[in-house]
Amino acid sequence: MTEAGAKLAIGSDHAGFHMKEDLKSMLVEMGYEVEDMGTHDTNSCDYPDFAEAVARAVAENRAAAGIIVCSTGIGVSMTANKVHGVRAALVHHAYEAEMTRRHNDANVLCLGANITGPAIAREAVKTFLKTDFEGGRHQRRIDKMMAVESK
Repeated sequence: MTEAGAKLAIGSDHAGFHMKEDLKSMLVEMGYEVEDMGTHDTNSCDYPDFAEAVARAVAENRAAAGIIVCSTGIGVSMTANKVHGVRAALVHHAYEAEMTRRHNDANVLCLGANITGPAIAREAVKTFLKTDFEGGRHQRRIDKMMAVESK
């Protein structure tokens, strides 16, 4: 669980800008410190720039968790997962957000603004932040997953 007051990194490209702004407002209202890694408008831009910035903030422990939005969530999740130590998960609803925390210890949540509606995205983010990693047999799997980075 990521407690209120924790610092979160958030970012998006132009397609995810409005969803990012909505989520950022909700997170601030919930008591989180939010670092907006951009973009700051709807002008066309490149999603890898913002996905990498969020992922690096998480990997370097400058943020407890990250949230990234693009049109589908696919590109930002692929980019974020290139950063050593990041476990980014593309989700479409709250159940996936819960399971990726419980079983995969995901530390970056990725959303598609053209795929998931705003209310469902808000619930997915809330669920992601309140759900704990179960550990146990799942830790063994996480260890194996993260070992792939070293090969």
